[in-house]
Amino acid sequence: MKSFRTSSVSISILLLACLGAWCNGEGESLVAPMEKTEQHALYSAIQGFVGNWWNGSDLYPDPCGWTPIQGVSCDLYDGFWYVTSLSIGPSHDNSLDCATEVEFRPHLFALKHLKFLSFFSCFVSPRHHPIAIPTENWELLAGSLESLEFRSNPGLIGPTPAIFGDLRKLQSLVLLENGLAGELPSNWGNLFNLKRLVLAGNWFKGQVPDSFGGLSKLLILDLSRNALSGPFTSTFGGLTSLLKLDLSNNELEGEIPREIGNLRNLTLLDLSKNKISGGLTESIQEMCSLEELVLSNNPIGGDLMGIEWHTLQGLTILDLSNTGLKGNVPDSICELKRLRFLGLSGNNLTGELSLKLAALPSLSAIYLNGNNLTGELKFSEWFYGKMGRRFGAWDNPNLCYPNGLISPSHVPFGVQPCKQEVQYGTGLDGSSKLGIGDSNQNSPFISSWGFSSNAVDGLWYVFVVEILVTVLVLNISL
Repeated sequence: MKSFRTSSVSISILLLACLGAWCNGEGESLVAPMEKTEQHALYSAIQGFVGNWWNGSDLYPDPCGWTPIQGVSCDLYDGFWYVTSLSIGPSHDNSLDCATEVEFRPHLFALKHLKFLSFFSCFVSPRHHPIAIPTENWELLAGSLESLEFRSNPGLIGPTPAIFGDLRKLQSLVLLENGLAGELPSNWGNLFNLKRLVLAGNWFKGQVPDSFGGLSKLLILDLSRNALSGPFTSTFGGLTSLLKLDLSNNELEGEIPREIGNLRNLTLLDLSKNKISGGLTESIQEMCSLEELVLSNNPIGGDLMGIEWHTLQGLTILDLSNTGLKGNVPDSICELKRLRFLGLSGNNLTGELSLKLAALPSLSAIYLNGNNLTGELKFSEWFYGKMGRRFGAWDNPNLCYPNGLISPSHVPFGVQPCKQEVQYGTGLDGSSKLGIGDSNQNSPFISSWGFSSNAVDGLWYVFVVEILVTVLVLNISL
């Protein structure tokens, strides 16, 4: 037992000796210092956002080494550590939360190798502590900054700096759900390396600058939930690399330009809740990669028949609700095998529905309510059971389902059963006959009582005689 303890102590001493030799010998070449001006700039920049109470030199004496700061990343340049990424706000555990009153200190722009800068839920009080993005010094980051993000900052108000257009290395500009307002700077069209531009959830107004059409490397463009107005111009047709285009919840107007068909790589097009009109352009069918097409709540008008829908085989979501469409639902829509959602509610569509809709293998929701569709819904009970309330056909006055062919638990919600036609005719002997439904078949009411057609003729004769006798007696009594 004693020899074991002696061996353990010897091994521990040997390991410590080796570690010391590594630290003072070969390992010394792997330990790099942080440039003092860079370190001071980092501490001061963070302190401006989290408060003067924060003492970085005491809490994090080696911010790029053994005492890292949450939200800070570094890299080596010429043997020194430099900050390459800075994230302010509660986006991670143990993140740096912003103070009530914050400031952009000039030291932020002294981080000469900064590539990624983000602020999440940092400026949160638009009423008591509003703050604007500074309009100066951003050019100092033009040689390094690749990503700039402001997310969920309602206290961040005012216009966006046009100087952002000088950040030529910028690949991602995200200004999401802030209090920013004003018009979009046209010189942002100079950001030729930009791959993602997200400006959703602000108060931007005015027209989308035509210069945005020159952002040929752009993959994602999201301008939704603003107050942008003016025409939906053909300039968007130049964004041929685009994968996602979301302009929903604005005040854009005019026709969908035919140049939209140039976006052959686009997977999502959302123009909902605007003032788009002029019908559906045929060039939509050229967008062969499209998976989601959402045009709802626009006064588009026209019909569905001008589009060869079967060419959009990747389509999973088609929402054309409340767009003023007329005419029939084309059978070509029934060829979209990947379609999961079909929204055609709130239009003026007419005609009968094709049973082929039920054969779409991926369909999980279809809304046709609020139209003028006619005829009988002859879909199977299995189909109604699968869809449930996700089959919307109510508010079509002339639409019905066959009575008695579907169990009460599966009837389409809000749709009335088809009325059985009452027919009058004359028998071969000249006597009158009353029939329900097909005049060549016995009435379900009569059959349920077990009477034959001959018996009914006799009953009908007795019934008429009794009425005549009753009338005659009443006249005599009067």
